[in-house]
Amino acid sequence: MSFLVWIVLGLVAGFIGSKIVNKHGDGLILDVVLGVVGAVVGGYLFNAFGASGVTGLNLYSLLVAVVGAILVLVIYHALFRRRRNAIS
Repeated sequence: MSFLVWIVLGLVAGFIGSKIVNKHGDGLILDVVLGVVGAVVGGYLFNAFGASGVTGLNLYSLLVAVVGAILVLVIYHALFRRRRNAIS
């Protein structure tokens, strides 16, 4: 897949994942970064469990990327909410 497709898929997956995890986005750049990381994580996990990972710009790849983005966002919020609460 091209770099542009990863960005588009990451943007959409990050946006959907942010809406599912915390009901509002974390900002465009952070949503894209966490979405792309989530797409990679989701693809790796799906491959590890015997399913195909991200295959292109299609609905199945979007599902894989959103699952990965949700996982990455949950871990991100678990780490950084604790730090903000500990500082305050």
